[in-house]
Amino acid sequence: MRRGNPLTLLALGTAFGLFAFTFRGDRRRFWERMTLTGFVLGNMALGNEAELRRMRPRRRDLGFGVGSAALLYAIFHIGDRLARAVMPRGEREIREIYGLRTLAPPDEIAFRLAAVIGPAEELFWRGLVQRRAGGLAAAAAYGGAHLVTGNTTLIGAATVAGIYWGLLRALGMSMPALITSHIAWDIWIFLLAPTEGAKEETTDLTAASR
Repeated sequence: MRRGNPLTLLALGTAFGLFAFTFRGDRRRFWERMTLTGFVLGNMALGNEAELRRMRPRRRDLGFGVGSAALLYAIFHIGDRLARAVMPRGEREIREIYGLRTLAPPDEIAFRLAAVIGPAEELFWRGLVQRRAGGLAAAAAYGGAHLVTGNTTLIGAATVAGIYWGLLRALGMSMPALITSHIAWDIWIFLLAPTEGAKEETTDLTAASR
């Protein structure tokens, strides 16, 4: 790892512990725990990276963020179809992920994603871990933190997303643009236009044509 090795190890240990706390606890309180996890990790990043505290959003960050979120959404549409077709448990695991939408009202989930969870994940994984340990290590750790879910599809999705946003960061995308991308993608794929909905629509059309 690069400089700041003790802090990086402490940060990763904290993240893995909090992700276990989030995903292994009472499912009914998932969003409260996920918000707490984001709050802790986001503040850990802000407290240790002065560059993050100095960041200021620019107008172009909105366009870059939404555009990159749209591209990732397209990638996940393809991944969704592959997971359902290739992985024996793919369809069931995708349903489990989207089942989290039923645990709180949509507007509450959107607020938590936009105000805390989305920004915190970029601040921590790209702003702190990637800066100190490198992009590949950060992406691998982001996927590894999801191992506690036991959901292979979610682990793979997290790893792909980590590689994608990590690459954008390595290519020079600003943190405000990355945060915008993460928020837009979270709300887009989870609440507004889930890939599960696309699958259901295809099934309905197929049935109607018979």
